[in-house]
Amino acid sequence: MNNQVQVPVAGVVIGDGEGRYLVVQEKNPKAYGLWNLPAGWQDKGETLQQTAIREAKEEIGLDVELWIDHPLVSMANDTGERMLHSFFAKVVGGELSPQIEELLDAKWLTLEEVETLSKESKLRNRWTLESIRKAIEIDNENNRG
Repeated sequence: MNNQVQVPVAGVVIGDGEGRYLVVQEKNPKAYGLWNLPAGWQDKGETLQQTAIREAKEEIGLDVELWIDHPLVSMANDTGERMLHSFFAKVVGGELSPQIEELLDAKWLTLEEVETLSKESKLRNRWTLESIRKAIEIDNENNRG
């Protein structure tokens, strides 16, 4: 059994209002070329919500506000080393400018395009797709009636 401490990671699902969601392409050698949500490790003294907001600013240059305070999805990564938490966010400022030290690219993709990346094993892990699906589910519930 794996007894190591899981490092908390928080990220954001950001929609463009036209059915597309922002994903970033990793530059990290362990995940080079794979797509993920804008995300990063929680700093000491930070809440997961603060981590998600900070990472959006650091990785992609966008100021975001969380739609809801609780995570969309919380799950261990494939190796069990990290606990991943995603939050649904909206852009309130800044300019999309991927951090070239950490990222190869950032793109707005539809759910279908993200599903294709998943089928082609081009996502860092299933957390990305599950988080986007959950955000769409919440969006659909809030837009009914």
